[in-house]
Amino acid sequence: METPTTSAAGYDLTPLRGEAREQAVEAAGLSAEERRILIEHGTERPGCGLLLHTKEVGIYACNLCGLPLFESGSKFESGTGWPSFFQPVDPEHVTNIEDRSLGMVRIETRCARCDGHLGHVFPDGPPPTGLRFCMNSAALEFFPEGETPVQRTADSPTGA
Repeated sequence: METPTTSAAGYDLTPLRGEAREQAVEAAGLSAEERRILIEHGTERPGCGLLLHTKEVGIYACNLCGLPLFESGSKFESGTGWPSFFQPVDPEHVTNIEDRSLGMVRIETRCARCDGHLGHVFPDGPPPTGLRFCMNSAALEFFPEGETPVQRTADSPTGA
């Protein structure tokens, strides 16, 4: 087992790999659409995501492993049809990878812990970062202020 890595925000970033990741996938109880997006790197149709118009104060966590990814204070209306954020809770919570699929070059955003596909990041967002993290609602789970995401980690892939 790997030595646990903790982000500056205090969350376990030990990667979920192999059996631990498979157990987390099962424990998350993902729908076919959530699985298609998070595991198979799919994209939901614009305008249909359940979290697109959420305006409540809270945290958006990875729907697979529970790692907090974005806060409601960084969400903005981008007009793209997907929930958009100008910064993550902690830069260590996401990884950005060059994506050359579909005949174009984009930057894919994945969860740093479980490697789940979240969406893409573009350099056309508002201040202070100038970034637009364009996320799939199905890749996220919203927790209203006062509720804490259930962490599925390498030591506890079911979150128990």
